[in-house]
Amino acid sequence: MGVDVLSSGAQAPVKSRLLLVGLLLLLGVGWGSTQSLGKLAVSSGYQHFGLIFWQCTIGVLLLGLVNVLRRKSFAITLAGLRFTLVIACIGTIVPNSTFFIAVAHLPGGVMSILISTIPLLSFPLALALGMDRFSTLRLLGLCCGFVGVALIALPEASLPSPATAAWLPLAMVGPLFYALEGNYVAKFSVAGLDAVHTMFWASALAAALALPLALWSGQWINPLLAFGVPEFALLASSCVHALVYAGYVWLAAQAGAVFAAQVAYVVTGSGVLWAMLLLGERFSSWVWAALAVMLVGLFLVQPRQRPAPVLPA
Repeated sequence: MGVDVLSSGAQAPVKSRLLLVGLLLLLGVGWGSTQSLGKLAVSSGYQHFGLIFWQCTIGVLLLGLVNVLRRKSFAITLAGLRFTLVIACIGTIVPNSTFFIAVAHLPGGVMSILISTIPLLSFPLALALGMDRFSTLRLLGLCCGFVGVALIALPEASLPSPATAAWLPLAMVGPLFYALEGNYVAKFSVAGLDAVHTMFWASALAAALALPLALWSGQWINPLLAFGVPEFALLASSCVHALVYAGYVWLAAQAGAVFAAQVAYVVTGSGVLWAMLLLGERFSSWVWAALAVMLVGLFLVQPRQRPAPVLPA
């Protein structure tokens, strides 16, 4: 799950620039690990609704602690509940479900590369909603994104098995919904909530929705019964996302959203490296070419004076 940072924030003093760059790298490396951790979480057969419930529950606990430390209220209006309910559905339930299904069949590194399509997909959605102006460079960046996906899907040597390419469309549902979420936040504001407050309530509502779905579908899990690699991966990815997201919000407030947006490069690149380290994955030249093309596309569509793009859970 992710939401746009709604304010560009004040520019950081020069003396703290290195600290901010270091934090940017730390956040990106942490976020990049969640794709591989997600693949480990499904390795024992755990399915999406059960995983989403625990992921959101852990997020609620950590974000709640952050809110307490900030001495902020948990109060929310009816408009805020409506807003966070939409965020819970389009930012967690749908994209996380498709992620957990697809990552069981696709390499974690490929999933990390596909994440970089979020800002690429945000551009045409923003145009359709009348929230952005046409830009030739950004259109070229979108085309680079399509080329990158094609380099993964079309060559037979790009994936471990050509049959796994059939899961790529499902893997693209998540980035599409994250892009939709970002445009929804930008268009309809946040009903008076700050980013941490929004994520706390959206996580709580998503957990409330995922619990009956997990019980009804037979996907309920109790990771406390046997704590092995999948359970540790679930706990780690949930904690990393909640803490990294809070750090990302702070970074955007301190250094500006345009600076914080550069974390997307680190998320994509480190995601591939995490897949090699944690999962032992190795990639063909086609996948490396796709990564290069995606990063070029990401550079072309990056906003210069606009809020940071949505980043995934």
